[in-house]
Amino acid sequence: MAGPKTGSKIQIHSYKHDGHLHRVWDNSLVLKGTESIVISANDKTLVTESDGRTWVTREPAISFFHARYWFNIIGMLRDDGIYYYCNISSPFVYDYEALKYIDYDLDVKVYPDMTYDLLDEDEYEEHKLKMNYPDVLDRILHNNIEYLLRWVRQRKGPFAPDFVDQWYERYLTYR
Repeated sequence: MAGPKTGSKIQIHSYKHDGHLHRVWDNSLVLKGTESIVISANDKTLVTESDGRTWVTREPAISFFHARYWFNIIGMLRDDGIYYYCNISSPFVYDYEALKYIDYDLDVKVYPDMTYDLLDEDEYEEHKLKMNYPDVLDRILHNNIEYLLRWVRQRKGPFAPDFVDQWYERYLTYR
């Protein structure tokens, strides 16, 4: 299946392992869309939680999704630098309704100086038991955390200098 068309607006749907919808982002602009990579941008986007609550994102963000890696990366442009929020998740699928992935609770927050924190380990352990994550999934997710942290240390992919800024500049040409 092809990826979303460059220049199109899409929704992003995050699910939990048991299949229930977790979170929806409206109106992300696709800056690059292929079968294996989607780079999108949004700013002041409406987000709807599974319980119906809504909020609006505070700053421009560039999101990176890959069809092979078990994580996605959101680079948020703030006054004091770029902060990254990395969801440990299934690879994305795109079905013309939305770009979709399963969120596996674990997150990595990366600061402008490239230091990082692993977040929500307790939530992961709770959901692992509640939703019966198989051992093979646990290994895949932890291996992908290591892979992601290697990208951070090596300033690879979305962590490369200028990656987020260059895609943000492209986003501005659409506005």
